[in-house]
Amino acid sequence: MLLSEKCPESRPGVTELNFLEKQPAERHKIISWEQKNCCLLPEDLKNFYLMTDGFHLTWSVKLDDTAMPLGSMVINSISNLSHLKESSLYTLPNAPTLADLEADTDEEGDDGQPRKPHFDSRSRIFELDPCNGNGKVCLVYRNVKPDSAAQQAEIWFVDRALYWYYLTDTFTAYYRLMIVHLGLPQWQYIFTKCGLSPQAKQWFNMYRPITFNMNSSHEEACNFMNKLDINKAFKTKAKTPVIKKKIPTHPPASQKGSVSSTSVRSSSQGNSARK
Repeated sequence: MLLSEKCPESRPGVTELNFLEKQPAERHKIISWEQKNCCLLPEDLKNFYLMTDGFHLTWSVKLDDTAMPLGSMVINSISNLSHLKESSLYTLPNAPTLADLEADTDEEGDDGQPRKPHFDSRSRIFELDPCNGNGKVCLVYRNVKPDSAAQQAEIWFVDRALYWYYLTDTFTAYYRLMIVHLGLPQWQYIFTKCGLSPQAKQWFNMYRPITFNMNSSHEEACNFMNKLDINKAFKTKAKTPVIKKKIPTHPPASQKGSVSSTSVRSSSQGNSARK
């Protein structure tokens, strides 16, 4: 169940592929984890830990003679399979908990998906992959009973806004998804409503165009409706025209007559003086 021919090493521009080899987990550590968390690990995940205590593979791309880290595939070790509890996010008194910040979109999932997990006692959630801070891939036990060991586990992805998205019902299926998507940045967001960021789409078009095109047909993009009508917002109101009185450029008729008569008199006087 290790890497197959889908390894990114043979792809153009890929460099510095690092695989961190780990020893198998000791059986008593697995039993201790199950007893401590009152959960039975899925059989395929238990066999995985008996083969290797976690998984960590990274690879880079060469840009302008510089290696830039890009792909990352992570499965936490059994000791780092930590429980995401209903704890305070801050150390302040009466600080909000994860349960307080959950969305109120209970209970049914979208498009017939299973009911979403909860951060309270209704679910037991363990972190499989921190996703480089872009969310968390979790091993989730839903509808658990307080005094009994949880058995049925699923793989879910929770994004940074605490929205849950169902991935697979088995660890083996999730492991294959991770390998197929080469651990590209934000690949889990293909299965969310918002989808990939523009930058992540560029990397997918470069290294996994077939997979991206297949998944993008099922991707539901977020429809952010802009209710602002730009035409109305910048449309000026019709102003009533103001009629301005024109200042006459010529004097009135009466004044014109007096001025002309005065000029005639002055001219006649001048002529008589000359005589």
